[in-house]
Amino acid sequence: MDQPNRLTGLRVLVLEDEALLSMLLEDVLGELGCSLVGPFGHNDEALAFLTANPAGVDLGILDVNVAGHRSDGVALEFDRLGLPFVFSTGYDDSALDPRWRGKPSLRKPFRPADLERILLEVSARPQV
Repeated sequence: MDQPNRLTGLRVLVLEDEALLSMLLEDVLGELGCSLVGPFGHNDEALAFLTANPAGVDLGILDVNVAGHRSDGVALEFDRLGLPFVFSTGYDDSALDPRWRGKPSLRKPFRPADLERILLEVSARPQV
């Protein structure tokens, strides 16, 4: 992990329903110097937090399928707020809603270096 200084203090909301993956994300984000927001195991929890605390989040990692439900509503809120986010998925891009196919995604299973790379990319990208 070669550039944790650029990620230090980045507040990353994690929406992930798999406990082991949530723990892995927590560990890797901590190693990168990021602050974990959550993790949230349900869309409504993440959406409620994001709506109430938009200034408390810099970036999101959103599982595409959370407890049997798509995370599109949470992604829409990130988009509305102009906050960057990454989809985390075991599916290919065809499983994403067409409006999200241009968004960055982190393929499961991923390596810590993959997470670092995509966070650096997304956090440096200007939001439209």
